[in-house]
Amino acid sequence: MSAVALLDPAGFEAALPGLAELLAATVAGGASLGFRLPFDPSGAADWWRTQQPALAAGDLLLWTAAGPDRCAGTVALQLTRKANGSHRAEVVKLMVHPTARRQGLAARLLATAEAAAAERGITLLVLDTEAGSGAEGLYRAAGWTRFGTVPGYATDPAGRPHDGSFYYKQLAGGG
Repeated sequence: MSAVALLDPAGFEAALPGLAELLAATVAGGASLGFRLPFDPSGAADWWRTQQPALAAGDLLLWTAAGPDRCAGTVALQLTRKANGSHRAEVVKLMVHPTARRQGLAARLLATAEAAAAERGITLLVLDTEAGSGAEGLYRAAGWTRFGTVPGYATDPAGRPHDGSFYYKQLAGGG
């Protein structure tokens, strides 16, 4: 069972190679995470570096799951700094390495992010995913509600457009 831990800014550089390999492998496996092929660990590392300032500022909370020989998965919460949105956050970049799938890790990562949000007083979470993807079953099973679909919202790594499904979840104390 992979250990899930909050990544602190001081540990970012040490975690970067594993995060980059995870992201590159997930995109290569067809996941629509905002990237197009070809996409290698070097490009993935470059993208992760763009997230470092938000992590350092506390605007991004990032959890990693350590596998036996690699970073097995990750999930992040993008916090909202708008005065009228401090009660909400977005779940972003939930991914599990292709070799670590079907072991319940995605559900554990999602539950970790939800619990951390609730501990911080966040009462509303949102996310988007590719319509018709396996991730939709995960979100429905975890009590998320789909509130809409946007046709052709994003492309897959090969450049084909896919519809996007949008979900929300109200946490304890949410209205």
